[in-house]
Amino acid sequence: MENTQENPISQNPTPADETGRTAADAAASTQQQESPAQAAPADAALAEAQAKIVELQESFLRAKAETENVRRRGQDDVAKAHKFAIESFAEHLLPVLDSLEAALADNSADLTKVREGVELTLRQLTGALEKGRVVALNPVGEKFDPHRHQAISVVPADQEANTVVAVLQKGYVIADRVLRPALVTVAAPDAASK
Repeated sequence: MENTQENPISQNPTPADETGRTAADAAASTQQQESPAQAAPADAALAEAQAKIVELQESFLRAKAETENVRRRGQDDVAKAHKFAIESFAEHLLPVLDSLEAALADNSADLTKVREGVELTLRQLTGALEKGRVVALNPVGEKFDPHRHQAISVVPADQEANTVVAVLQKGYVIADRVLRPALVTVAAPDAASK
């Protein structure tokens, strides 16, 4: 029997096949020789990139820790400010307390001296309030302001309508914020038109 199949790869290579195989082997060895040379810069770049990543991670962690410390210090400062905000005001009130205690300890029957002591204590208290930026509102003759005044009654008066006629109780503001509105009587709207 004859073998009718053609064998694409011959058992006896031709010179052309031998030349092709030699060229392919040479190209493969050249690639293998170039790969280590090319691998060195790639490895160096990879190592540099990894070092940069580590450095950036450390910088990030330091910045995060510093931010956390600043936030914590800020919270502590706010807590201390709330806790000791009244300290300065209380220091201004201590002399008033001392004067009141001295007045109670005094057993003299001289009413003029007692009155003088009370007036002195009132001046001390007023001074302490002013140092604490607490200012009295005495709006007689001013236009009625519902944000700063509380009208108790409306009375006929010779003044312009909606003008404060009398103050029943002083109001107080602290740094332009109403602490207590003044209790006032206000001129009636038709009183000015009559």
